[in-house]
Amino acid sequence: MPRSRPVLLAGRSAAISGLGAAAALLLAGPAAAHAGTGLRGGVAAGLLHPLSGPDHLLAMVSVGLWGAFLGRPLIYALPVIFPTVMVAGAAMGMLHAPMPPVEIGIALSVLGLGLCIALAVRAPVWAAATIVAAFAVFHGYAHGRELPSAADPVGYSLGFVLATGLLHVAGIGLGALKARRGGEGLTRSLGGAVALAGGWFLFAALRP
Repeated sequence: MPRSRPVLLAGRSAAISGLGAAAALLLAGPAAAHAGTGLRGGVAAGLLHPLSGPDHLLAMVSVGLWGAFLGRPLIYALPVIFPTVMVAGAAMGMLHAPMPPVEIGIALSVLGLGLCIALAVRAPVWAAATIVAAFAVFHGYAHGRELPSAADPVGYSLGFVLATGLLHVAGIGLGALKARRGGEGLTRSLGGAVALAGGWFLFAALRP
């Protein structure tokens, strides 16, 4: 068996698993991470919170995956830009600054990032940074609205930003498939699955 075949088979297995996870997420309610008040505070709660919302999780992984697809310098820049701007969005949420409908913005972030990966969009540095920063504002704002209800908002924020960074790294790891034989098709298929989930989130956010 050629040396590249086990790698290709492993890549296919990862892609199938990713597609299955995305299909399962389609059955879940959108924006589960933004639903309530009375959040527990502390670093541990902040670390776990991003994993409870499929919309946020898919967007974070997609930022890393798209960055890996685009290569340097965006593979490093996008995972820094998103959490940095997300903090600013959280401050806006805590101050109840006026914003367009946040859940629609979050759904569009999943849809848009998925399409960027699926269509192999080669955005210039400034455009990719602007897209990611704009989406980060919505994610940060949603969680900023929840922060005042946490017992330890500072620890919660630190944990949340750390978890976001780890999800970006996971996306970059998936993006490494692109360097393998047949890997670009696999990563674009994952992007298509993310976009499909984003379309469902958008539908759910728009319906009465």
